[in-house]
Amino acid sequence: MAASRCPACAEPCVEPRLLPCLHSLCAHCLRRLETLGEPGRAAALSVLCPLCDAEVALPPGGLGQLIPDYTALGRGGTAGTAGCDLCADGAAARRCQTCGAHLCLFCCQAHRRQKKTASHVVVELESSRDCSQAGKPFFCPSHPSEELWLFCEQCEQPMCQDCVAERHQQHPYDFTSNAVQRHRDSLQELLRSTQQRMSTLENVLSQTDGVGSAIRARAEAVAAEISLFARGYVKAIEEHRDRLLKQLEDLKVQKENLLHLQKAQLQQLLLDMRTGVEFTERLLTSGSDLGILVTKRVVASRLAKLNSAAYSTHPREDDSIQFSPQERAGQCHGYEVFGAVICKAVDPAKCTLHGEDLYSAHQNELTGFTLLCNDTTGKQMGRGGEAVMVTITHKDKKDCAVKPTVCDNGDGTYHISYSPEEPGLYAVSVYVKGQHVQGSPFIVMVKSKFRKHQGMFHCCTFCSSGGKKAARCACGGTMPGGYQGCGHGHKGHPGCPHWSCCGQVKMNSECLSGLPSDRSQRSLLRTVEL
Repeated sequence: MAASRCPACAEPCVEPRLLPCLHSLCAHCLRRLETLGEPGRAAALSVLCPLCDAEVALPPGGLGQLIPDYTALGRGGTAGTAGCDLCADGAAARRCQTCGAHLCLFCCQAHRRQKKTASHVVVELESSRDCSQAGKPFFCPSHPSEELWLFCEQCEQPMCQDCVAERHQQHPYDFTSNAVQRHRDSLQELLRSTQQRMSTLENVLSQTDGVGSAIRARAEAVAAEISLFARGYVKAIEEHRDRLLKQLEDLKVQKENLLHLQKAQLQQLLLDMRTGVEFTERLLTSGSDLGILVTKRVVASRLAKLNSAAYSTHPREDDSIQFSPQERAGQCHGYEVFGAVICKAVDPAKCTLHGEDLYSAHQNELTGFTLLCNDTTGKQMGRGGEAVMVTITHKDKKDCAVKPTVCDNGDGTYHISYSPEEPGLYAVSVYVKGQHVQGSPFIVMVKSKFRKHQGMFHCCTFCSSGGKKAARCACGGTMPGGYQGCGHGHKGHPGCPHWSCCGQVKMNSECLSGLPSDRSQRSLLRTVEL
């Protein structure tokens, strides 16, 4: 069998040591490792295994205290079955654990018969692997001349006889041949548990690979769907683009044709006027009196007709062509597309205000009105998004302003709502694109929640109700305030011991006896809740 090689440098193993991660490195590779801890500190030093990148802790003594890898040492040497160390003729069948000699069957019998070696322990060589590993005895690193043939149970490490005398006197120990059976069984149990976990991990890895394959396949399918969707969407967008450009071109031609028609009409009217003006000027400057009188009727008729000709003082068309990218444009090949060419422009002068409560409101009550936005032709815009601003200020109290709420209904109408806190006159201004709309500004009358009620308050309404605070007069009003005694064993309102608010309720005799003699004292001005 060829000599074992270091897995890190691929050179023959020289004094291989075993890291805690169970990777074996030669002495040369171990010396090249850099420790991660700081020497001299209490924290244990550690190194990174060059094979698995695991950080492994070193024993207190450092790299030199790592366990030798006896399996790597045992893999060295020549191939084949070891021969007998005594006769050199027969094949080794057993090994003496005391002296470490390989023995054939004949020499083994002689080894047991000799008095000097009769007490030696001889074991079977189970296989060529055991023979190879057991072919060379392992010597104690502390006592190089002594073979490791004892095992300290307390320290769990092999030792020689000198080690027992020096450091393991009180420790339980046994022959390595006996201890190995016990520890082999425990390792076998751990091995079976690890193998089961390996099987589980392999199963999980297999499932992970399967899921990974499924993910890749699904991703490819979704990518194909995305590409198909994108191609269709791009086709729909391009077709919608072409349609929009066609609409824009048709709109441009239509506007240009209308402008050309208006221009031709205006040019013809201007030509007719110039002809009439030139003829009339010649007539007045060069014509005879009789000529003027003869042609006066025709000239006057023509000039009057030209002066009465109807024509627009502004171009019939404007450049109000816009593109609204957010506007829904329906579907194209099953895809919803956005964007529309808009040629309508809002005209603040054509915008109107509507609502039952346009010019009146009540204190602390929500009210409102509607703004209808129209284009230059007076037609409703049919879409929202206009810049609408509303201000509401008190006419007398300049610091009293109401903050309105403008709701865009998306169809060219806007609902403006507000709740005034103070009664009085308010100036309301409505702007579209910074300009007043039709009817703006206007005045709103905000009425008080209470009204003044003049009359005589009467306690009989209250007294006849049995002293109920919410008793109402015949006029439907209630007397505000708390209770106070009225001198008749009843309770009345403060400030109105015996008076009726309108005189429609008759007083009983008990109340009549307490009325003041002066009727002027009966007339009071009271605020009655409606």
